[in-house]
Amino acid sequence: MKHLFLTSILAVGALMASACGNKSADRQADPAQDTVAPRQAVLDVMADADSVYVRVAEQVAFGPRVPGTPGHSRCVDYIMRRLKDAGADVTVQDTIFAPAGSAMKPQRVRNIIGRFNAGAPRHVLLLAHYDTRPWADQEADSTLHRTPIDGANDGASGVGVLLEIARLMNRLPKDVEVEMLFVDAEDAGTYDDDFSWCIGSQAWADAFDPTSRRVPEYAILLDMVGARDARFHREYFSDRYARNVNNLVWDAARRAGYGERFPDAPGGALNDDHIHIMRVGIPAVDIVESANPSTGSFNPTWHTLDDNLDNIDPATLKMVGDVVINTIFK
Repeated sequence: MKHLFLTSILAVGALMASACGNKSADRQADPAQDTVAPRQAVLDVMADADSVYVRVAEQVAFGPRVPGTPGHSRCVDYIMRRLKDAGADVTVQDTIFAPAGSAMKPQRVRNIIGRFNAGAPRHVLLLAHYDTRPWADQEADSTLHRTPIDGANDGASGVGVLLEIARLMNRLPKDVEVEMLFVDAEDAGTYDDDFSWCIGSQAWADAFDPTSRRVPEYAILLDMVGARDARFHREYFSDRYARNVNNLVWDAARRAGYGERFPDAPGGALNDDHIHIMRVGIPAVDIVESANPSTGSFNPTWHTLDDNLDNIDPATLKMVGDVVINTIFK
């Protein structure tokens, strides 16, 4: 994903206003409550740092997960197997898709869906992309720009956290239907074409029919959630059009003792998968590192060959898993 230019922000803002209407609410967070001191978490069931890290490492071991490559196909099989082992009902949206408004050619998209506790009183959607950037185009050395990246953070980290939550579902309350969406083809976009990004979530949104399926009350996207010392600021569109959901996430972070790592401060305005979830009327937020102090935006490893396991912190992965669990099952 990338930051949006001003013209795109205005265009997407109009889109979100029509899609989400008045579903956002005034922020209730109190910055004075931010603290690193541990506080009582909602649940005793929490993510295991080593377990999440293993799930990230297993994906990276497949090599780059670029659509059309063996590593990508192995990752599809892996996610499906992990979900089934955890007791999920698994389906795949396997389609040929070309986004409207883009010059991109039609391509195969495989979105993987896992459902837990079908028919429970509440229903939430969690999502992450599993594909990786085909090009290390942010490398200082231009001769490396055509080299695919490992995508340990930008790709595997969000998937790893979701699979850890899947592992824990049999120990968590059964009153929430949790739908997990692993989207394909997020990260092969070009910087001059907003619709060339997030192809999988665009395909999912275009096929979404609220008359034939249950509509989640909200969605949480995880993207680049594994870097050392990562801090997660409030992404612009999440705060603008799903602030009530963002408030739930930041409140859960404080209650779980992670307030310092989830500062009550604005982050970037991102063209990410949550935009297309919002497009179908589902309030959606993006947990993403978008205000790194050394870059002013993403982690320094973004779209470089340094996006590898050496720069993944199990403690960060666990933290994000804990926050999501305590948001959903509040």
